[in-house]
Amino acid sequence: MARIERALGAKRAILPVTACVAGGAALHFYTGVRVSKDIDAKLMARVLLDPSDLQVAYRDVDGHARLLYFDTQYNDSFALLHQNAYDDAVPIALEGVDARRLAVKLLTPLDLAVSKLSRFSAQDQSDIRALARERLIDAAQLRRRAEEALPDYVGNLDRIKTSIDIACRVVKAEAGKKDDPTI
Repeated sequence: MARIERALGAKRAILPVTACVAGGAALHFYTGVRVSKDIDAKLMARVLLDPSDLQVAYRDVDGHARLLYFDTQYNDSFALLHQNAYDDAVPIALEGVDARRLAVKLLTPLDLAVSKLSRFSAQDQSDIRALARERLIDAAQLRRRAEEALPDYVGNLDRIKTSIDIACRVVKAEAGKKDDPTI
């Protein structure tokens, strides 16, 4: 994110540019469950960024070389997303990022789960399960937020409704595991 801030240039805007993080990077902030190779984020401004400036090489805890990059192909246009998702996003402070220039927010755990219902791959289902395991979402909230987002959804409604049903069952199952000390 510090590289995005630097890429904004020396000129100081009256209001900061907001970056709203979704995907695996947001999931990692909430759960620590998995590490993402990319950052899916929507920039709430029209800015021209050089993708080669938006990657960081580092060594992970095991000493392996890794690359973290800003996904310039990320597009939320076809995702199921609640109309208030970006307004409700949670601001975070990041070392090395001047919040007066770049305000970084995370989708709420609930909106993050809703955003995963469109594709609903095995990874998306695992991410929803992780959010439920940490008790960051519950099935009733997920269903309500997802159904409120349906009027703006571009895609097959039968498919997305099935994804909502399956996700709610997954979340309920995770809640049951937490409540049952024998599991």
